[in-house]
Amino acid sequence: MASLNRPWWAALAVLLVATCLWPTGSVRAGDVSLESAVKANFLYKFAPFVAWPPPALADPVAPFRICVIGDDPFGATLDNAVRGQRIGMHRIAVRRAPAAAKGMGCHILFAGKSRVQSPTEMLGAVAGEPVLTVTDPSRGVSGGMIQFVMRSGRVRFTIDAPAASASGLNISSKLMELAVAPGQ
Repeated sequence: MASLNRPWWAALAVLLVATCLWPTGSVRAGDVSLESAVKANFLYKFAPFVAWPPPALADPVAPFRICVIGDDPFGATLDNAVRGQRIGMHRIAVRRAPAAAKGMGCHILFAGKSRVQSPTEMLGAVAGEPVLTVTDPSRGVSGGMIQFVMRSGRVRFTIDAPAASASGLNISSKLMELAVAPGQ
């Protein structure tokens, strides 16, 4: 398994914990922008805590791709969050598409609501590939390896480690410790 910038892990762990525990009491049903901004930041901050199989990141100059499939709740917020960021040696590139397909080259795939594919079809299109799938049940899509959830006014997440493992991904115990149990 390829690991990404192990020396950064300590700093990223602190940052992730701070983001996770940072009170977002101002996040209300009508204040989607703050909630979306927090989720957009989480998307790329998950990456250093996941080990992809070596072929997934074999080309040192290829970008690390975050794909947003279907409806995009992030817009420019995600682009701004990843601007200038790197995952290991890889610059981060955001790709948007109406549907998921095998071989898209995504490392992280956020599945949004789509008129083209059902959530099952979307996630099925990349099943078995080394793609970390992220969903948001509050937006009508569930079943990802990581799912966003709101708990006490804070953006949190659950993790389905067996699903990640089935796709050749290894999620760090540090990230697992920050996740909440489903339904918790």
